[in-house]
Amino acid sequence: MTDSAFSISIPRDFHYGHTLAYLTRSKDELLHSVEEKSIYKLVEFDQGKWFLEISLTEKGRLDITVLNGTPDDSQKKKIETFIRHWFDLDRDLTPFYQLSENDPLLAPIVERFRGLRIIGVEDLFEALCWSVLGQQVNLAFAYTLKRRVVETYGEKSSWDGRNFWLFPEVERVANLEKEDLRALSITNRKAEYMIGIAQLMVEGHLSKEKLLQPGDWKAAEKELVTIRGIGPWAAHYVIMRCLRFTQAFPVADIGLKNAVKNQIGMDRKPTDQELFTLAENWKGWESYATFYLWQSLSG
Repeated sequence: MTDSAFSISIPRDFHYGHTLAYLTRSKDELLHSVEEKSIYKLVEFDQGKWFLEISLTEKGRLDITVLNGTPDDSQKKKIETFIRHWFDLDRDLTPFYQLSENDPLLAPIVERFRGLRIIGVEDLFEALCWSVLGQQVNLAFAYTLKRRVVETYGEKSSWDGRNFWLFPEVERVANLEKEDLRALSITNRKAEYMIGIAQLMVEGHLSKEKLLQPGDWKAAEKELVTIRGIGPWAAHYVIMRCLRFTQAFPVADIGLKNAVKNQIGMDRKPTDQELFTLAENWKGWESYATFYLWQSLSG
């Protein structure tokens, strides 16, 4: 192994194949790519950009190869921390698996996707924009909109013929006019929301650190829903994917309702109250139950 490569440990119940399946769910995803069971991702910190190749070793570890340089020990640690957070590798899922064994709805899904962990969206601005773009549209069109935003206002770098992208910087979006985003087929209201969120972050009124500081997901929810364009569904999405609290429960999510409908064999979508009743069995793990139910729609 060269100085540009190192490996990191993974928990025994991490399933690399399920992770790859999730990461390849849309051809319009630009912020990572998967080729021949290797994951490619561009990360940025300390004014440096690192092109990463991630793969599973025969010894059950993740190999990390930095394609464009030799990071020092401190930089390797930051890269490892990013990957561990991205794949939620440090969470003990034993309690979730134990509760699912006695839940007739979750048990077959968890058995099927065991080892899947919630794939994070580490950047708060990206997570908030994704929650805005995903409102009241299907997943495929949400990815189309995201791709247009990234291609138009994000940063592209290339390495050895492979393109890597970063989500648009918050400062750039803060300086846009809503007509700029409207040109990408983003609705007038969503354009206003995205620009407004960017401006809040640039002005220092909103940050991931501030949302996490109380250590309470309910406090984060209370703060998030004060933001124009972020209702309960979007707030819980951000709490799940970015802030990484396992209690988030986007009860109004259409995908969640369709998954429950399919699993139970209902002739209609469940009501919010019916979902809350089901979730009594998932206390503390509503995010993971939701994520697994979403994945059950993959076929």
